[in-house]
Amino acid sequence: MANKVDIFAKNLKVTDRLDEYTNKKIEKLYRYLNDIDETRIDLSYVKSARNASDRQVAQITIRGRGYILRTEERSDDIFSAIDAAVDKMQRQIARLKGKRQKGRGDGSSVSDMAMEIPEMEETEEEEVIIERRKSFTLIPMDELEAIEQMKLLGHENFFVFYNMNTEAVNVLYRRRNGGYGIIEPKLG
Repeated sequence: MANKVDIFAKNLKVTDRLDEYTNKKIEKLYRYLNDIDETRIDLSYVKSARNASDRQVAQITIRGRGYILRTEERSDDIFSAIDAAVDKMQRQIARLKGKRQKGRGDGSSVSDMAMEIPEMEETEEEEVIIERRKSFTLIPMDELEAIEQMKLLGHENFFVFYNMNTEAVNVLYRRRNGGYGIIEPKLG
């Protein structure tokens, strides 16, 4: 277990008090999950946020053996944003551990099948420049496991996965009515 916590700040100074507070809160997470490899905390102040109560942002990303968990919370105080993000992360860990106990039937858990989804960034229409590329390993899973992974990662819009039933890459997406849809691409 790596107890190293990386704290990154944007438009915000990480004081000793803030660093100590953040590390103290994150240590709680290690009690619930003992195979955490990397913990990243992104703290930022967003001056352009519409609502003043959404200006302080705390994002926690935990990477472990076969899983990635991410939470983000906003508040008018950075300490309360950290508290809310840690609480949300504890709920995600509990959900992950519950899913681990059920397993997949083939001996491996959903957390062992976790993957990271690339984040799409908007670009100007006139000048198309790919600003970021991301690669990830596709791990076979069924549609229900893909929905669970999508929820665990906190991805709201879509999730790319290798469907073990159809043996093809699929895109799972959230529909406006709250349901899910699947895109099954075919070469033409």
